[in-house]
Amino acid sequence: MQTNSLPFSFRIFILLVLAWAVSVTLSACGGGGRSVVCRTPPCKGEQPLEFLYATSTSGQILGMPVDPATGAVVMSTSVATGPAVSLGITAVGSQFVYASDFQSNQIYGYSIDQTNGALAPIGGSPFSEGPLGLPNGLVAGPGGNLLYATAGIGVDGFSLSSAGVPALIAGSPFLSDGNLELAIDPSGKFLFAPVLAQPGGVFAFTIDATTGMLTVVPGSPFPFSGQKIPNSNPVGIVVDSTGQFVYVALGSANQVAAFSITSGTGALTPVPGSPFSGGTKPFLLATTGKFLYVSNAGDGTVSGYSIDSTSGVLTALAGSPYVVATASLVADPAGKFLFGAGGAGIYAFTINVDGSLSPVSGSPFPEAEPVILTIVEIR
Repeated sequence: MQTNSLPFSFRIFILLVLAWAVSVTLSACGGGGRSVVCRTPPCKGEQPLEFLYATSTSGQILGMPVDPATGAVVMSTSVATGPAVSLGITAVGSQFVYASDFQSNQIYGYSIDQTNGALAPIGGSPFSEGPLGLPNGLVAGPGGNLLYATAGIGVDGFSLSSAGVPALIAGSPFLSDGNLELAIDPSGKFLFAPVLAQPGGVFAFTIDATTGMLTVVPGSPFPFSGQKIPNSNPVGIVVDSTGQFVYVALGSANQVAAFSITSGTGALTPVPGSPFSGGTKPFLLATTGKFLYVSNAGDGTVSGYSIDSTSGVLTALAGSPYVVATASLVADPAGKFLFGAGGAGIYAFTINVDGSLSPVSGSPFPEAEPVILTIVEIR
């Protein structure tokens, strides 16, 4: 099989599966042209600056300005040396960006220039994870001082200094049977991690507001009731912007699982009708609160759903799935635009009132095979 003949998103899916295979082994051993130019002094009515950051197959971290009015993406104006293969990137507020390197068990850290979005390596970067790290997915808490990474047998937590230097939190790794992606609710109270081992499910943790330590929510892992096959290979996970629901892509079952979150405890309850029908090999997800979007690695499409604000039930959007060969997805903070990374570069879409997607003029914007995306807004 020649990997280069496969769809780009599917190649990334294969990389994640390989990372999963390593994590399973470790587990078994006990061990995955910006339009605003006025900034100083601020313009009256000035819009925030927005930047997309992406890992890439070239071993670089790409920084791309976004026009917050039109969604147009400017070809990367800043490039930083990054991991050779990275399947995780996240921003901590508007101050820092971190990228994972599962091959060398390291995390790269960068500070963000607040005037032009350029990245500069944090002193000491790249940082070693734990002895059983295998970082893939990364997620940051909303407070700006906590970072979490997938590990071979669970989740590693890091506290961040004012300079962005991570320090491993006592108790790491917090056991969760191996994961590829992580999600935190908007309040920063709970962390969720999909379990790769059969029959799968979602580990839920409470986050200590002072130390960042994780405590398993009783009942974890919460099972995927109704999945088509026992080994569904869950990958992507998101929490909706209201903090009420968790959604998980079941890659091998071609389904999307949905849970409601018990606000006081973080316990999960399946949403009626879950899991919902998805595309072929659903992969990574993005949500704006009203809508959920899922990249499908097997058929080069993006599925779109409306989210019932009361029940969390998913309903396919008109025109879904959309033919877009993208690996990862991210929505801008205002919920106006959806961006995807694919072999052709960066895809940009306007999110219409009904959730349907319309390509932004000029999309896809050429870049050298970006992989995983995150977005930063600087005010």
